[in-house]
Amino acid sequence: MLNNLLQSNSTYTTFIFIGFPELHEYRRLLFLPFFIIYVLALAANSLMVYVIRKCENLHSPMYILICSLAVVNIIVPTVIVPNMLFSFLFDWNEISLEGCLTQMFFTHFFSSLESTILLAMALDRLVAICNPLHYCEIINTSMLVKLVILTLIRSGSIMSALVALARPLKFCSSNVISHCYCDHMALVSLACGDKSSNNAIGLVVIICFVGIDISIIAFSYVRILSVVLRAAVGEDRWKAFHTCGTHLMVMMSFYLVGSITFLSHNLGIPITTDMNTFLGVLYIIFPATINPVIYGVRTKEIRNAALKMFNMRTNKTFTVNVTTLKV
Repeated sequence: MLNNLLQSNSTYTTFIFIGFPELHEYRRLLFLPFFIIYVLALAANSLMVYVIRKCENLHSPMYILICSLAVVNIIVPTVIVPNMLFSFLFDWNEISLEGCLTQMFFTHFFSSLESTILLAMALDRLVAICNPLHYCEIINTSMLVKLVILTLIRSGSIMSALVALARPLKFCSSNVISHCYCDHMALVSLACGDKSSNNAIGLVVIICFVGIDISIIAFSYVRILSVVLRAAVGEDRWKAFHTCGTHLMVMMSFYLVGSITFLSHNLGIPITTDMNTFLGVLYIIFPATINPVIYGVRTKEIRNAALKMFNMRTNKTFTVNVTTLKV
């Protein structure tokens, strides 16, 4: 009785990650693939930001949104992956409650920003294709400023509530987090007492950033596809279908994986710790890796700008070398 009373009045202030427990003896081998993917994601997104910033013809709303997406795809993996890599190599698996809550806020906050940017990009293309004559009136600097303010209010308020509700919880049963980073429900599942408010805010996140966003995105792309297919013929139809289909599949994967990891604890979905951890890391790394291909390499203007910059730099180097030889 006394032990139960003492346990209920105490709370853990440090936590231990046990991501991939079934692969614990191979943890150091996991370092290499995740490190390579992380470096490639950083390099690709940094290159895309550099190209868009340097090329004035890419300073339009659509490319500004792509640049913003690349910045978010740099920040989100950086919040969790370096710490995860150190844990693979040196078993640095501990984190304080304050550090956990901080990581939780920034991970979910910037992931929600990514959702809003994807939504804005879909609406931008919808206006450009379905109402091109009024595009400049609708999509302008004022609209982007309003979008930024709305995004900060929506994401900031919801994610602050997420952390605020998790902060006063007592963690008396265990301090072992079945993940590689501080996911909201992975932490809340360790708490004692009433967790109904935390479960409710988790559902609010899913409704706001999956239910609403993906519905509008899907409607936008279906509308775009219907307009393009009516106007296009032959190979152009296939290109339009392939482009819209690729975008939708990538976005659906992002939202589906995020929803599973977020709701697995709420709904009691029977997923092994290793699989849940893998899906959680995939939710963070996959968009950062694939988005530079979808919105960079596959976008003609960005691809041509990058090739032009590379060719100019190569030609300058070649010219300097030739001049030096002549002298």
